[in-house]
Amino acid sequence: MFFHKISSLLTNFTDHHSHILPGVDDGVKKMEVSLKVLEQYAQLGIAEVWCTPHIMEDIPNTTANLQARFAELCEAYQGPIKLHLAAEYMMDALFEERLEQGDLLTLGEEHNQLLVETSYFTPPMDMDAILSRIKQKGYYPMLAHPERYVYMGKERYTALKNKDIRFQLNLSSVAGAYGSEARDKARWLLKQNYYNIAGSDLHSIRNIEYWSTRAPRALKQLLQTDTKHLDATTLRVSEIAQPVRKKSVFLQSDF
Repeated sequence: MFFHKISSLLTNFTDHHSHILPGVDDGVKKMEVSLKVLEQYAQLGIAEVWCTPHIMEDIPNTTANLQARFAELCEAYQGPIKLHLAAEYMMDALFEERLEQGDLLTLGEEHNQLLVETSYFTPPMDMDAILSRIKQKGYYPMLAHPERYVYMGKERYTALKNKDIRFQLNLSSVAGAYGSEARDKARWLLKQNYYNIAGSDLHSIRNIEYWSTRAPRALKQLLQTDTKHLDATTLRVSEIAQPVRKKSVFLQSDF
């Protein structure tokens, strides 16, 4: 059984999406805060963390600068969590330049996945073509938090999965952190077995309690009789609690 009772909600969890690399985007700003986040992660039993800072036209981080900052974090952190570096790429003109140049920070043990995102409200005009070019370059597109995209519905999700586009769940979505529409989408996607990995998308130390306790409990409640959705090494949950209900800004009609 993939979901079962254990002493920690997140023992051996790998956080595949976080913004804890300090001072590089809209996430954690200071090294000492990043270290506090990792200290709390270790107490939760989290095993591995992927730092996935934004790269987009508005935040044009370079690979070299991110690698240098990541080296500083690794030198400063002396705890048990294994750290990795990738990036979250907005599918914009800058990304297409980096893709063509092969100047990329990739996700996964085999470093063959690209964590990509779009605007929450509108897709890129040539989104399918961009995803195809990613695959032509030898990478698997990993779409970050698809449940949060207002413009996507069930048919679009299914079409993307049929094209072998991978999906990353924001754990907080299941508990309603982004509103009821994103919550309902996340629950539907889980029931379809459409997610491949999960992450916190943590931007602030203030968010740890929410995603590390309420979200796994809501997942347990949702999936207590269905065990097919996420591998036990990716997510382990235990207690059951009611998900938080929030007013949503999403207007997708088929959820």
